[in-house]
Amino acid sequence: MKIWQKNIDVDSFVEAFTVGNDRAMDLHLAAADVLGSLAHTQMLNSINLMSDEDLDVVQKELKQIYHDILAGDFTIVDTVEDVHSQVEMLLTQRVGEAGKKIHSGRSRNDQVLVDLKLYFRFEIQHLVQRTDILFRKFIQLSERYKQVLIPGYTHLQIAMPSSFGLWFGAYAESLVDDLEMLKAAWKVCNKNPLGSAAGYGSSFPLNRKMTTELLGFDDLNYNVVYAQMGRGKTERILAQGMSAIAATLAKFAMDVCLFINQNFGFVSFPAHLTTGSSIMPHKKNPDVFELVRSRCNKIQALPNEIALMTTNLPSGYHRDLQLLKENLFPAFQSLGDCLEITAFMLEHISVKEHVLDDPKYDYLFSVEVVNNAVLAGVPFREAYRQIGLDIENGTFQPSKNVYHTHEGSIGNLCNDEILRMFNEVKTGFGFERVEKALDELVK
Repeated sequence: MKIWQKNIDVDSFVEAFTVGNDRAMDLHLAAADVLGSLAHTQMLNSINLMSDEDLDVVQKELKQIYHDILAGDFTIVDTVEDVHSQVEMLLTQRVGEAGKKIHSGRSRNDQVLVDLKLYFRFEIQHLVQRTDILFRKFIQLSERYKQVLIPGYTHLQIAMPSSFGLWFGAYAESLVDDLEMLKAAWKVCNKNPLGSAAGYGSSFPLNRKMTTELLGFDDLNYNVVYAQMGRGKTERILAQGMSAIAATLAKFAMDVCLFINQNFGFVSFPAHLTTGSSIMPHKKNPDVFELVRSRCNKIQALPNEIALMTTNLPSGYHRDLQLLKENLFPAFQSLGDCLEITAFMLEHISVKEHVLDDPKYDYLFSVEVVNNAVLAGVPFREAYRQIGLDIENGTFQPSKNVYHTHEGSIGNLCNDEILRMFNEVKTGFGFERVEKALDELVK
């Protein structure tokens, strides 16, 4: 029997189709569901819809279920439709009639909305922590190899001198902007939809600001219709934040796949971190980075997937929204794994120290020679024309001393400023305040 059923049996084929993979997906929401119920029941007590005695036993047992979930001792049985039903069933079995009172003033619609937002907050914090580790590894490598020059490319053609310091530092700063995108998603996720019920509010005098404070939300989704409309939109915005990080990782992975190639030979990894060929004994394939590239490209498709699943839905709840879990939830694990494995691989990267000694890179320094002539008083266009003629005539002589001093250049990476920006963005999430509120809720 389902919590929404009266006395009508649902055809098993229809039930299997409509429930689908939701039980497995809902396990991700179990801890969040209990947190939501802990806050909701305290609010019910404050408006005299739950007695002090009932609140006592309900709170105690909900906290036990919460700890069971954290310990991995929680399942959703086949006869139960979703995580909300499972928690309510367990609670009622253990405390009796008091357990049947926890659903007053809410619907499964706003229950899943608050579960999702609590869960998304947790996953965002997890991604930020892993991004932080990778960011600091990029900064560390940028500083370590800031004096080691490599070719810079435009159109995949040799262009101007670059350095490993610039290369690693570029990806560090890219993660700063990615974190800005993820912070925007955090702000959307950190608004409380609880109390919107089925999307049209409740005749009970709910105290929605109380649950907002108890759950550590920054603010409310005030309009109850919009609270429900936010489902799908929230997931799309979150996917956009994740896709920003994924784009940075995919681009870096592509660079590594090029630079490890023998025609470049700029970086290498120990043999045990690459793969070989079944017939070519010389091969050291960058499978890790090829899979990071592919996984992250898949994540970059996620916002479009979500948009196509929700774009023509009218306001109000629709069962289509259930399937968003199957697209989004696995992406958290995948992106987290990509961040973690990239940081791990960077612990073992080796760089080639004297790449630009090869004469094929001499033309990299053409701009340096032009600029030196300009500094000596030659008009830029005249200097440019003369060096171009020297290159055509085969008489060009490179000047391999590189003096770049402006902000963000080879000789002035500004990694301290990039670190400052990253720390400012990270601090702006306010994870500590959320953790404090939830710790208070379950203590």
